Amino acid sequence: MHREVREKIFQCLKKLDIPFTKPIGLEIPKRESYGDISTPVAMDLAKDLKKSPRQIAELIVNNLEKDIFESIEIANPGFINFRFKKEYLFLKLRDLLNSGEKFFSLDLGKGKKIQIEFVSANPTGPLHLGHGRGAAVGQALANILKEAGFHVHTEYYINDAGRQIELLGMSVYVALQRLNGIDLPMPEDCYKGEYINEIAQEINEKYGQQLQEKSFDEIGDFLIDYSYKKILNEIKKDLEDFGVVFDKWVSERKLYHTGEVQRAIIKLKELGYIYEHEGALWFRSSAFGDEKDRVVVKSDGSYTYFASDIAYHKNKIDRGFDELINIWGADHHGYIKRVIASVQALGMNPDQIKILLIQMVNLLREGVPVQMSKRAGNFVTLRELMDEIGIDTTKFIFLTRRHDSHLEFDVEVAKRQSQENPVYYVQYAHARINSIFEKAQWHQKNLDFQLFNEDEIRLLKKILLYTMIFEFAVTMREPHRITFYLQELAGEFHSYYHKYKVINEDRTLTESRLSLCKALMFVLRHGLKMLGVKAPEKM
Repeated sequence: MHREVREKIFQCLKKLDIPFTKPIGLEIPKRESYGDISTPVAMDLAKDLKKSPRQIAELIVNNLEKDIFESIEIANPGFINFRFKKEYLFLKLRDLLNSGEKFFSLDLGKGKKIQIEFVSANPTGPLHLGHGRGAAVGQALANILKEAGFHVHTEYYINDAGRQIELLGMSVYVALQRLNGIDLPMPEDCYKGEYINEIAQEINEKYGQQLQEKSFDEIGDFLIDYSYKKILNEIKKDLEDFGVVFDKWVSERKLYHTGEVQRAIIKLKELGYIYEHEGALWFRSSAFGDEKDRVVVKSDGSYTYFASDIAYHKNKIDRGFDELINIWGADHHGYIKRVIASVQALGMNPDQIKILLIQMVNLLREGVPVQMSKRAGNFVTLRELMDEIGIDTTKFIFLTRRHDSHLEFDVEVAKRQSQENPVYYVQYAHARINSIFEKAQWHQKNLDFQLFNEDEIRLLKKILLYTMIFEFAVTMREPHRITFYLQELAGEFHSYYHKYKVINEDRTLTESRLSLCKALMFVLRHGLKMLGVKAPEKM
């Protein structure tokens, strides 16, 4: 529906010879009394046309083709509110019933290539809830962009070089020595979770005699290599079980071994963005809006993390992606400007890179903060949460808030089979509709949508607005919009189900109501699929 509204506004502006190069904005009014769809286009044009928004709105309304609208109203300060004719809604319902989930297909991408890098947790410990939330957002975003006609490539950047990896090896070394009766103190910045002891135990069982009385300098590389690869395999398994499979895993170590880090710095030096100061090499990031320049090679000749990040982003650019999306933890906020600066220096438009920050997840039980994990030591792992409440529930709840908003996740609420549990409420709507169709044969013949009452018209409008919500989720890169919508839709359906009998003595009314339920089922199935969540037939 929204596409027809947008096209009619566009044709009206064209007829009035009013140039307008921006996308025509559309909104869903907050109150039903304001109409079905609204546009602020008159306010967007006010400055250029040097007229009041209301004058422009009146001009548009007077010249707009009105064949699909029951009414068009102007509201202050210049919104144009549209209400659709019932006949038009019935026509769109028939289109949806005939097309099924193909009705929601978009080609916004036109084959444009997008790379999404997400999770990318250091392989120094199990995935925590923040990583899980990033995984849910990243995979859902990849799903909706693919569905909208983009070529999407997903990647995990493995931070398998540098100080943190060395600390992992040292942590395992200390644990290994303790197993052999040597009580070394664990350095303060090392990793202390039970998983470190598990790795040390495994190494001791396999290689204990060979490693006894060896110093860290002698066996450190072996311990680092063994430990991070074991953790990385566990990370891959957790993500696969969570429904997240990457197209490519990129190793930071490999960027060094292939010389890509060195070549990236040489390239920036040739472009005039690398200079030497006090024995170190600096990137001139302040030239692109960063608050200060950044070191890429220290005075002792070692590289900073930023150096390999530059190389990785150059690698992305060289592969010809039209857009880069990085999904990071909120603690990386201070890193955004320097990375965007490096991308600009390498010739990419800053509008072509988007960085989404994932805020923290606070885990509760009946409103009380959950104690720390026994295995991980200082955080609850994604695996523990998946095992306790299930993958679909975990994923859906991660997507119930905008990615940059804090999320409180109550485990006990998530286990309830009630309205309080958002994923159960949505999945149950799908299962409930499926059970209706198990009891009734739907022939899609004797349909008379004129029999629909006000509640059914309201539900039909909600169903048909899904295409608009889906498009918003794609263009704004915000999959949580689908989650919000599905919860609202499920709520309206459950209320409708308790109020009316879908299967009743009137065969024509039954067939018509079954059609409404079938359309709703298509929407629920498509929306859940975009989120990576199952649409069960029974619950």
